[in-house]
Amino acid sequence: MPAFAAQHPALVAAVLLTASNLFMTFAWYGHLKHLNDRPWWIAAVLSWGIALFEYLLQVPANRVGFTVLSLAQLKIMQEVITLSVFVPFAVLYMGEPIKLDYLWAGLCLMGAVYFIFRT
Repeated sequence: MPAFAAQHPALVAAVLLTASNLFMTFAWYGHLKHLNDRPWWIAAVLSWGIALFEYLLQVPANRVGFTVLSLAQLKIMQEVITLSVFVPFAVLYMGEPIKLDYLWAGLCLMGAVYFIFRT
């Protein structure tokens, strides 16, 4: 068994969800940078192709994570990962300015993490 597979299911889920979110972010937003001069349906077809890889990681991530986490915990973990992937993507790849709103959104998510994971 690979060392990665022997890790805690929540860690495995987090790693898979992070990789899934990388694909998701490019599928949802990458076309805005590269396909503005193409019809929307071309962007949609290409995005669906990228999204296939998202789902090939996301579905097993949720199945593994659900063995030790509640559905709400999985969702909040996914949202935190989404913001953690999106902000660098927006700033570094899309050239968006860094905004203080990203900090406020992160703080709100920290509150969500606290409430959903407290015992």
